[in-house]
Amino acid sequence: MENRTEIGSLGEFGLIEHLTKNFETHQVSTVVSVGDDAAVIDHFGKQTVVTTDLLIEGVHFDLMYTPLKHLGYKSVVVNLSDVYAMNAIPTQITMSIGISNRFSVEALDEFYEGVYAACEKYQVDLIGGDTSASQKGFIISVTAIGEVTPGKFVKRSTAQKGDLICLTGTVGGAFLGLTLLEREKKIYLENPQVQPDLENESYIVGKLLKPEARKDIIEFFEKNDIVPTSMMDVSDGVSSEVLHLCRQSSLGCRIYEEKLPMAEEARAAAFKFGLDPTTCALSGGEDYELIFTMKQEDYDKITLQEEIAVIGYMTDLEEGKKILTKGGNTFDITAQGWNAFQK
Repeated sequence: MENRTEIGSLGEFGLIEHLTKNFETHQVSTVVSVGDDAAVIDHFGKQTVVTTDLLIEGVHFDLMYTPLKHLGYKSVVVNLSDVYAMNAIPTQITMSIGISNRFSVEALDEFYEGVYAACEKYQVDLIGGDTSASQKGFIISVTAIGEVTPGKFVKRSTAQKGDLICLTGTVGGAFLGLTLLEREKKIYLENPQVQPDLENESYIVGKLLKPEARKDIIEFFEKNDIVPTSMMDVSDGVSSEVLHLCRQSSLGCRIYEEKLPMAEEARAAAFKFGLDPTTCALSGGEDYELIFTMKQEDYDKITLQEEIAVIGYMTDLEEGKKILTKGGNTFDITAQGWNAFQK
């Protein structure tokens, strides 16, 4: 029987101290970190970017198939992704959790191991947070803070007609991972003797459970002197995000189905589950890739960057928001992306 330490035995301050004792600072801008009434940061003439995300058990994640360490990692990464989507570099996070007594100190250690791994990988500092009792379920709130050279931040509302629409990495994989895990969960609940069979689908499962944020792309922009004209991260699905960019920039768009980047593993999984790969690529959420627009004259700067695909261009508002299929048909883009309020 493994040891189980009750959270109550440490008390709130004891718990925070226990969970944060191994965190070292990576950023010069972190002046005062965990352990005081508030943190102090100084960005030395840079502008500050702030973003917050709430993750709620049963809405955003399911602990039946989400390891706590992966959950800790992912809860940091999804926030950093929003900072990168502003063309900024994340520097600090705060992490607040609400937990019921079904979690032990050991379970939280596992969660914080993932938080620690993400902070280490992305060189961000955990500078504060809060822990509270929760009536049921696990609640996570993360705030990420970043810095950007004045005037270099990128919004959603500043795309221009004729700009190229670009997408990083591949899309649809996380949605297919979710589809597989949800299917296995259903089988397990109906028949607990059956061992889950993830069918060697480590790619799509990994895309869902351990996403990465596109730090590399923001560094690539900096190095190649590219400032996107608009940008956001792909958390709710490509079609949703394209419509956000269009709406906020008062433009239309043309997207080409054949240009949507999808990994072979994801495409094969879609066929296996009887799903249309294009629908998964357009409507699947949680890929945490970046979608951005850029001036056509910057195209040469990205031709050799394999992680960026040009999927279309911005048009006049009157031309609508259209997708051109491989078969030559044109359809309106609809947002069938993930919506927490439709559960």
